[in-house]
Amino acid sequence: MTRVKGGSVAKNRRRKVLKQAKGYFGSKHRLFKTAQEQVFHSGKYAYRDRKNNKRNFRKLWITRINAGCRANDISYSKFIDGLNKAGIEVNRKMLSEVAIDNPTLFASYVQMAKDAIDGKAPKKEVATETKAVKEEKTEKKAPKAEEKVDYSKLTVAELKEIAKEKGIEGYTSMKKAELVDALK
Repeated sequence: MTRVKGGSVAKNRRRKVLKQAKGYFGSKHRLFKTAQEQVFHSGKYAYRDRKNNKRNFRKLWITRINAGCRANDISYSKFIDGLNKAGIEVNRKMLSEVAIDNPTLFASYVQMAKDAIDGKAPKKEVATETKAVKEEKTEKKAPKAEEKVDYSKLTVAELKEIAKEKGIEGYTSMKKAELVDALK
């Protein structure tokens, strides 16, 4: 039987690995065997560190929140417990951003947490601010019935939402043109 060489397939495979190994030190970017070994290891490190990155960011956020809490005479754990008791759902990323950028708002969160720990009803100021922001977002999504709406400019998802609100039957299987006609 005649010998069959890898030819262009093997060359392309090796070239792909060497391209991935570009920038590595020494023979790890020149020689296929060592480059392939390093690319495998790099893939394992990248996978592992994508997980570790989430841990590192969470630690950073907690550290920033803790610094903001200490400035307002409360510990981090009591602050988080107070927020849970007050029913305020803000993730740690947003809390750390607020602690850095807007210390007065963060101080109001701390006060609400302290009140919840003491068993007092939370103040409505910050809660109404967050509700107002949520209401603005919902207003942007759903067009008002009073205004004339150009349905052709809306997305299919938005049209289906409006059709659901208006009680149009079979809107889930309709195409965009059919939805526009049904809504008019």
